Amino acid sequence: MDELIFIVTEAEEGGYNARAVGPSIFTQDGTREEIEKNVREAVLCHFEPEMAAPKLIHLRYVHDQVIAV
Repeated sequence: MDELIFIVTEAEEGGYNARAVGPSIFTQDGTREEIEKNVREAVLCHFEPEMAAPKLIHLRYVHDQVIAV
């Protein structure tokens, strides 16, 4: 696996949630800088030394907005 995609959403209680598309990897934190750090750490923990970790991680920030019609 050369690349891994994470969907990052705003948490209801504040901060961000990040979930990988494919592997079961999830993390959360308060700021964009912290979530990026946590995603790196979670990926390295998920892919143990004998497994090849992805070379690139894509973070897709999703912002939901509801409007009245």
